[in-house]
Amino acid sequence: MPARVLKVHPADNVIVALRNLAAGEQIEFDNALYELPYAVGAKHKFVTEDRQPGDPITMYGVLVGKATQPIRRGEPITTFNLKHEADTYGLDKKQSYAWQPPDVSTWEGRTFMGYHRADGSVGTRNYWLVVPLVFCENRNVLILKDAFERELGYAQPETYRVQVHELLSLYKAGEMDIAKKMQPFVDESQNQTLNSSRHQANRPFKNVDGIKFLTHEMGCGGTRQDSGYLCSLLAGFINNPNVAGATILSLGCQHLQTDMISAEIKRQNPKFDKPLLLFEQQAGTEYALMSEAVKQTFLGLVDINKLERKPAPLSALTVGLKCGGSDGFSGISANPALGQLSDILVTLGGKTVLAEFPELNGVEQELINRTDDTDKAQKFITLMGDYSAQAEAVGSGFDMNPSPGNIKDGLITDAIKSAGAAKKGGTAPVADVLDYAEPATKPGLNLLCTPGNDVEATTGMAGSGTNVILFTTGLGTPTGNPVCPVVKVSTNTILKNRMPDVIDFDSGPIIDGEQSIEQNANAMLEYIIKLASGEVITQAERLGQDDFIPWKRGVSL
Repeated sequence: MPARVLKVHPADNVIVALRNLAAGEQIEFDNALYELPYAVGAKHKFVTEDRQPGDPITMYGVLVGKATQPIRRGEPITTFNLKHEADTYGLDKKQSYAWQPPDVSTWEGRTFMGYHRADGSVGTRNYWLVVPLVFCENRNVLILKDAFERELGYAQPETYRVQVHELLSLYKAGEMDIAKKMQPFVDESQNQTLNSSRHQANRPFKNVDGIKFLTHEMGCGGTRQDSGYLCSLLAGFINNPNVAGATILSLGCQHLQTDMISAEIKRQNPKFDKPLLLFEQQAGTEYALMSEAVKQTFLGLVDINKLERKPAPLSALTVGLKCGGSDGFSGISANPALGQLSDILVTLGGKTVLAEFPELNGVEQELINRTDDTDKAQKFITLMGDYSAQAEAVGSGFDMNPSPGNIKDGLITDAIKSAGAAKKGGTAPVADVLDYAEPATKPGLNLLCTPGNDVEATTGMAGSGTNVILFTTGLGTPTGNPVCPVVKVSTNTILKNRMPDVIDFDSGPIIDGEQSIEQNANAMLEYIIKLASGEVITQAERLGQDDFIPWKRGVSL
């Protein structure tokens, strides 16, 4: 029978309910008996000992809050009786760290089929990218998007347009009574296979996975610093291993100039040799700009279609580690499974990227201990401190990070959320610490400064070079990325069954006692190999969920 409760760490003074527990129920755990004065919902926690105001609450072996009210043994912790509290951190507290890498003999010699770039990186996809240097060019980008996607088979199915057409026909015929009594439309999307050969059936360029069109609201009118950050981010996207070439549209008078983006691309990657097409609207008419962009982009697609997938070692993977729509199971199922997978890839010589600095609040010291390079550890401390101070200055500290959905599903404080979120980074030493859009170049676990905001974080990851992103969720989110496949990993099987059009992989069997964390991670890595080889696509790719929001370095949690 699946367990009903779980204590995550021996030092914890809370126990997690894995199932709904009724008021008055008696729970036996670890040779102790607890009588519950109130119901405790699944994903929530009850205390193992009486707590008085000011007493610490510990979970995952770290301080996650302090009691604000008396809490009796067996009572659940809530926003009423608990407030966020986290331990302080610093270099002066740094302790030595010893790591035992996992056994990776099963994975040694395994490969995926990827696109090899001249700089030595390997793409899991083969995309052409179209980007504007300034928001003034968004319209032109969208016109190109419509033309290329419709003609080359990359457009989304017109399911909803067909439904509107059907309703319009009934309206014109004066048959609105029939329309009102119609049965719900059938979800045809669930009849589509996720096999990429079916996905590309009507496409003339079989080796081009897509043309991706970015739009944004930056490039001019803001600060020069904002344009500089945008320049670094766009250069990172163009350098991403999943991108084979790019078309850049410029108005001509904006802050972010074409020579700036060209120089930044080369600065980030001196070996850059991808086709790069630059067009400036103020050099002539819009028609001259667009027609030439169409022709040259089409010729670029012909060229990159000649590229073919070839075997690559798993060390060529750069995997982003992200969570969103988290719940009380995130830190005990999906996130530890990602952590195990991260440790495997790091041991094999690959790169993993752990982002979301507001969701590392309370576990900073552990990460500092795991960072051998003192300068890198100090960089992490500085980035965290500056970010936290900036948030507090506008009255929105890290403690305000948990969303209503997080709280409803058991993440009462940011420290609880963060301690569970950090599990995605496994136990490997920290190889590097990166600011937003800095390229990930060192094998091993990289810490990337991003907000917790789903799209700002995944945008930053792709800008740092990830070729796959693993995204755990307990509540469900459709977030995707234009150039990097985003794998949605559910923390519980109920979510997987409720939102099958969003979830790609299920870590719920860990909660149900059907798989260990190691078994689930191994199954996930097998899925990643197929995904990286183009044998399957993610649900976000199928839905065309190409989310792109640059972080302007303002306060965003």
